[in-house]
Amino acid sequence: MEFNKDTGEQITLAQAQVMINEYRKRYPGATKGYFAGANHFETILNQEDCIGLRIYNGYDKDTDSTNLVIVGVNSNNEDITSGYILDKTAPCPPYCGISDL
Repeated sequence: MEFNKDTGEQITLAQAQVMINEYRKRYPGATKGYFAGANHFETILNQEDCIGLRIYNGYDKDTDSTNLVIVGVNSNNEDITSGYILDKTAPCPPYCGISDL
């Protein structure tokens, strides 16, 4: 796999639904997803030499809940740890969309 601004692959809605449904079948009690505002992603991506995002699974002992830790990644495949790091995204449930894929 190449590591650059184009890493990843677009999929169809049908493919996304199959993957999401399989995850929910395997992990029925797990959080379905998370929401984060676009301004946070823009702030991360606008950092010098940031070519993408790395999304870590995290656990908050204070709230006894999982969440995501999102950090920018530079062209050397290194986390930008001295920059903007995002946490406290909105979990689904309760913050689910109407379609809830």
